[in-house]
Amino acid sequence: MAETPPQPEGYGDQHGDVFRGYQDIPEEDRLKAQVFFDRGKSVADTGNFEYAIEMYIQGLTIDPENTEAHQALREISLKRKASGGKDLGTWEKMKLKKGDDKQNMLNAEKLLAYDPGNTDRMLAILQSAYKAGFYDTVLWVGPILQKANVDSKKPDYNKFMNLKGIYEQLEEFKLATDACHYARTLRPDDMDLQQELKNLAAKQTMKGGKYGTAKSFRDSMRDRDLQDRLLEGERDVRTEDALVRAIREADVDWQNNPDDWSKFTKLIDALRRPEQLEYENRAIELLEEAFKKTGQFKWRQRVGEIKMAQLSRQERALRGQLERDKGNPELIQRYKEFRLERAKTEMAEYQLILEHYPTDSSARFNVARRMFDLGQHQEAIPVFQHVRSDPKYRVIATVLLGQSFLVAGFVDEAVDTLKSVIDEYPGRGDEKSIGMYYWYGRALEEKKDVGAAVKAYSQVAQWNFNYGDVQARIKRLRPTT
Repeated sequence: MAETPPQPEGYGDQHGDVFRGYQDIPEEDRLKAQVFFDRGKSVADTGNFEYAIEMYIQGLTIDPENTEAHQALREISLKRKASGGKDLGTWEKMKLKKGDDKQNMLNAEKLLAYDPGNTDRMLAILQSAYKAGFYDTVLWVGPILQKANVDSKKPDYNKFMNLKGIYEQLEEFKLATDACHYARTLRPDDMDLQQELKNLAAKQTMKGGKYGTAKSFRDSMRDRDLQDRLLEGERDVRTEDALVRAIREADVDWQNNPDDWSKFTKLIDALRRPEQLEYENRAIELLEEAFKKTGQFKWRQRVGEIKMAQLSRQERALRGQLERDKGNPELIQRYKEFRLERAKTEMAEYQLILEHYPTDSSARFNVARRMFDLGQHQEAIPVFQHVRSDPKYRVIATVLLGQSFLVAGFVDEAVDTLKSVIDEYPGRGDEKSIGMYYWYGRALEEKKDVGAAVKAYSQVAQWNFNYGDVQARIKRLRPTT
């Protein structure tokens, strides 16, 4: 039986500042690229569309965030199509070599230039641009993809959901809401989508004018840097005072209107913002009283959200201690024990949600994930099988299902499951596909199919030579001459 796998790389929650992944383009590169764009415009005006496309692609290789160039290239491709231009030939397509996320984006954009109505290529640009940190490009191609999908004779639900997910990660909640609305028109009875729309609306309200009046992520970066410098000296005290004042005002407002649940909700939100036990414990008491009074589970669910947020903070604190004192065996043991207790507590909370909302796929996935973390792999198998029918969780649930099969001793099932998700997954060389191939190799190794296992590990090494223990596994398994 295979050893219990660690948490897969490339998966899990994505937190943090949306700007962290943004790739700004230096001004000197923008100037270099403009030479190609100018040349492309000149030759396009003479009707030499293919050469113009090549010039724009070369320019975008240097300045991939120039949305004006992206749009100019699209207009050229539409003119070429209207004049009878055909799709790129099979041999030319084969010449496009896959590479990093930027190269994959440029390949997809070149293919789209020769077939401007192809929504699969639009989606490939969107996904690769997002992974590469070219967020202005994402916001350029997203509306084009959405309109093309809406106008299609058979709109693709998954394309709307891909748009929704990426917009949400970029904190473009209005755009995410629009995409989610279109997805719901295809599945009007999906209660999860209805809840998702409510969540997005709430996030949009909370975001407000977070990024000011900037017209692009590049401008937003500059705005934020300036604001951070101006506020750094006085932020902590003023923020704390403001949060305490907001609690006091919300409390008075609710006390004067005890039957107004919107004011009650505002008080709970205010109590949570400082992330201090004193205020959070009061919020928990109020929520439990509201649950007893009304019988509405939404109040009990918020208790669980607060408790899980507290656990998350505690884990961050423990990790910080470990980083400062890495060899301390007592700290290592305490951290392991805490992780187990956290997983048990969170699993109980998500199971409670499922009891009240049986169709909540997010809660179901989180139950399975905690089972996995607790080593309950055989019990997790049917839950992962259920939840992977949701497109949002299909990839990660199938990979974890394959790992669960492997650890539980069902090696053939692990091989087949991991092979199926590799065959279906469109990405190549990203973190998710690397994880898939690694665990596929682990399953093949357990099956004693050494040649196939080495081939899978070799693919991982070609993508990321330092991934896990892949080097050691290749050396151990590959025969020496």
